[in-house]
Amino acid sequence: MSMEEPLMRIGEIAAFFNVSVKAIRIYEKKGIIKPAKVDPDTGYRYYSADQVQTLDALLELKMLGFSLSEIKNILSGGVNKNDLVAALVRKRLAWQDAIASAENKIDAIDKITERIAKSKEAIKLQELTDEQRAWLLVKMVCVEDLHGQSVLSEALWL
Repeated sequence: MSMEEPLMRIGEIAAFFNVSVKAIRIYEKKGIIKPAKVDPDTGYRYYSADQVQTLDALLELKMLGFSLSEIKNILSGGVNKNDLVAALVRKRLAWQDAIASAENKIDAIDKITERIAKSKEAIKLQELTDEQRAWLLVKMVCVEDLHGQSVLSEALWL
């Protein structure tokens, strides 16, 4: 007599992993994860422990920056060890670039903050017209520093 493997409903695994049922259905449509059983009457989807493991791996890879098609390829065994290592190295470089970019923005914000703190004109920031305020902000960021201008606009509109 074999014990049937306990199955979890889609809502239960969605809640467990703190993802939406819609996201899990997308992973199913993409062919990355398939329910172990679909109730023909209710349409409820049930998942086994193996599928829960697959979802766990999927979410981890997604968090590391892999696309769903890359994840499908990895989880379906379409990638050998060397390809996987190379892909991980590429993701690591991308994250290092993101860190460098964030550090540049932080440095720019520190410089702008310093300029504004030292500025006599900035005290009247609220009294200025929109146009005067815009010119003052551009001046604080340095007109010749186009990179700084884009950093300021990104920082202000985050």
